[in-house]
Amino acid sequence: MPDDGSLKALARAIARIETFVEKFPLDAAKDLRARIATIRTLLLEKRPPALALVGRRGAGKSSLVNALFGAKMAQLGHVTAQTGRGHWYDYEKDGGAMSILDTRGMQEGSAPTESDDAKTSLESIGHELRAKAPDVIVFVVKASDVDSAIDADLDALQDVYDELRRAHRVEPPLVAVITHCDLLEPKSAHLPRDSRPGRASRSAAEGDDEIRDVAEKMHHVVTAERTLASKIDGREKLRARHVSTMGVSGYMSWRDARVRTPAEKPERSENEGAAVLRADERWRIDELAVTLFRHLPEAGRAELARATQARAVQEELATTLSKAAAAIAAAIAATPIPFADVLPLTALQAGLVAAIAWIGGRSLDRRGASEFLASLGVNVGAAFALRQAFRGLLKLVAPGGGPVLSAAIAFSGTMAVGTAARAYFVRGVSVADAKRIFRRSAAEKDEEQSKP
Repeated sequence: MPDDGSLKALARAIARIETFVEKFPLDAAKDLRARIATIRTLLLEKRPPALALVGRRGAGKSSLVNALFGAKMAQLGHVTAQTGRGHWYDYEKDGGAMSILDTRGMQEGSAPTESDDAKTSLESIGHELRAKAPDVIVFVVKASDVDSAIDADLDALQDVYDELRRAHRVEPPLVAVITHCDLLEPKSAHLPRDSRPGRASRSAAEGDDEIRDVAEKMHHVVTAERTLASKIDGREKLRARHVSTMGVSGYMSWRDARVRTPAEKPERSENEGAAVLRADERWRIDELAVTLFRHLPEAGRAELARATQARAVQEELATTLSKAAAAIAAAIAATPIPFADVLPLTALQAGLVAAIAWIGGRSLDRRGASEFLASLGVNVGAAFALRQAFRGLLKLVAPGGGPVLSAAIAFSGTMAVGTAARAYFVRGVSVADAKRIFRRSAAEKDEEQSKP
């Protein structure tokens, strides 16, 4: 069982529901177990996703790792080859982790700073690929290199797939990433920054000239994407696995906290040795995180969402969980046993809230989840008792229509809970706004359910 309080709350809710499912007819239980399996795989059996970064020296593989995490994780080689023997590294941040094969650069002009017994970069890559298969292969190409000696890189990429087929009989999805798009002409034009919380946005238009310059740079990005995608798709072995080609900027720069100006005091600081971010020019990194998320196995998605803190990824994962939980709630509420659904539904909704809090970077136990539900006006006092009594009576006096209406209420209510939790824990709205979102979402879902 996960050691995080939020996921423990979810695990307890799922365990209670699995016990309850034993009372269901065979067909209904089969569908319900499939929904439960989705939640189990996504959060309770989660693991770090495994990404293999492949590309020539200077393509920006290590920089891309840092950009995805939004922190200085991988050492950068600004002048000479930095990464030696290809090695699986486990990077962790904010309670999420990724396992990344940061390989030696192809077509290196000098020996890497780190030691490596392998004579070539391909030997080094092959050694680690035989040890573990990646979930996704990320082919990293510098924007200025998409049409420069790229055939040799594609030959090496095909060799990587050949090695994986021999060692593991797998062919992971291929995501091509074009880096250094910020350096395309005109260099003075700034690409719009990713809209992450806490980051100042820059207007893309400071006049007609700026608008034209940004449009010209974007044209070059699109041209680079089309050029690389065409070359990849020209290789039969690669075409079938190629799922995306995306231009990005992963530029981030850090200042060593130990370096002081003459005016600064020499006393030792608690943060001495830490890297201080001085420039963040990331562009489309969140979009890249979403692409990776969609092509990962379910078990690897939650860790990616937590590690990258990409809001679009968090939103998508929270929505997936909400839909699965709502379907489970509807199945439970439709059972012909009067009042039997009260405790399982309450536990399920509390578990859903705790899980979404975890996705958003918060730890929330069952009590905290219940308090959040109470702040929305869910399952509180007499109103809850009356609603449950009404649903129970419907099952008694209207055996045909009662379960159907109960299922609709449970589905719309659980989806509304998930929507409100997503707004509060992921988007950061106030409790009052989350309550309004809950009420509006519940009303909209009820209206949808009532349509013939």
